[in-house]
Amino acid sequence: MQFTSEQRLDNGVLEREFTLGEIPGILWTPESAAPAPLILLGHPPLGLRRMYPRLVTRARQSAAEGFATATIELPGSGDRPRWPAVEQARGDLRRAMEAGEPVSDEIVDALVLPLVARAVPEWQAALDALLALPEIGGPVAYSGGVISIGIRLALVEPRISAAVLFAGSFVPRAMFEEARQITIPLHVLLQWDDEGNDRQAALDLFDAFGSKEKSLHANMGGHTGVPQFAGETAAQFFTRHLS
Repeated sequence: MQFTSEQRLDNGVLEREFTLGEIPGILWTPESAAPAPLILLGHPPLGLRRMYPRLVTRARQSAAEGFATATIELPGSGDRPRWPAVEQARGDLRRAMEAGEPVSDEIVDALVLPLVARAVPEWQAALDALLALPEIGGPVAYSGGVISIGIRLALVEPRISAAVLFAGSFVPRAMFEEARQITIPLHVLLQWDDEGNDRQAALDLFDAFGSKEKSLHANMGGHTGVPQFAGETAAQFFTRHLS
């Protein structure tokens, strides 16, 4: 891990950009001197620069609770090399949705499964590097982003002790079986009127999770209409499980 820049935000949070091989990322740490628990901030594959305003808001909120946060650029996004196969799947998805046609399992698998297979090991490599820093302690949680990445990461990474998942992306059928094997505490956010999300599939996925402690928080509104108090409730979940 190589740090490439740093700045102190107005609330005392230290923001540092880094690279891990070819992968860009950002780490935010609170002012507190003690090693901080860590939240991995997931995001959709739209590029870190485009997602930065939302990510830094989440990082500031987490720092106020004493948590460090970090994120990395997803494969094929931002300034990373293009990924023709996934871009083709995105185009197929866009065309199906614009035509009002059902999105086939083949499109969903082609779009999501390669991304999960490549992104999860990168998240694990980032976690290795982050936990080697003296200012990062543990435990570790995962928050948001592509829900299938969160599912796989929660399943294969024993260092993750809790997760907040956003129900708002297409989920391959194969991920349902992985969901049944997850046992960590889960807090799932669902926008009831999300125009790009299959509500029943999201409910079925929640039902499939094997965790004994899992909660579903559904709010009225579309994909970008998540109310502020929903974020506050998620913060309380992390406080319970990371403090």
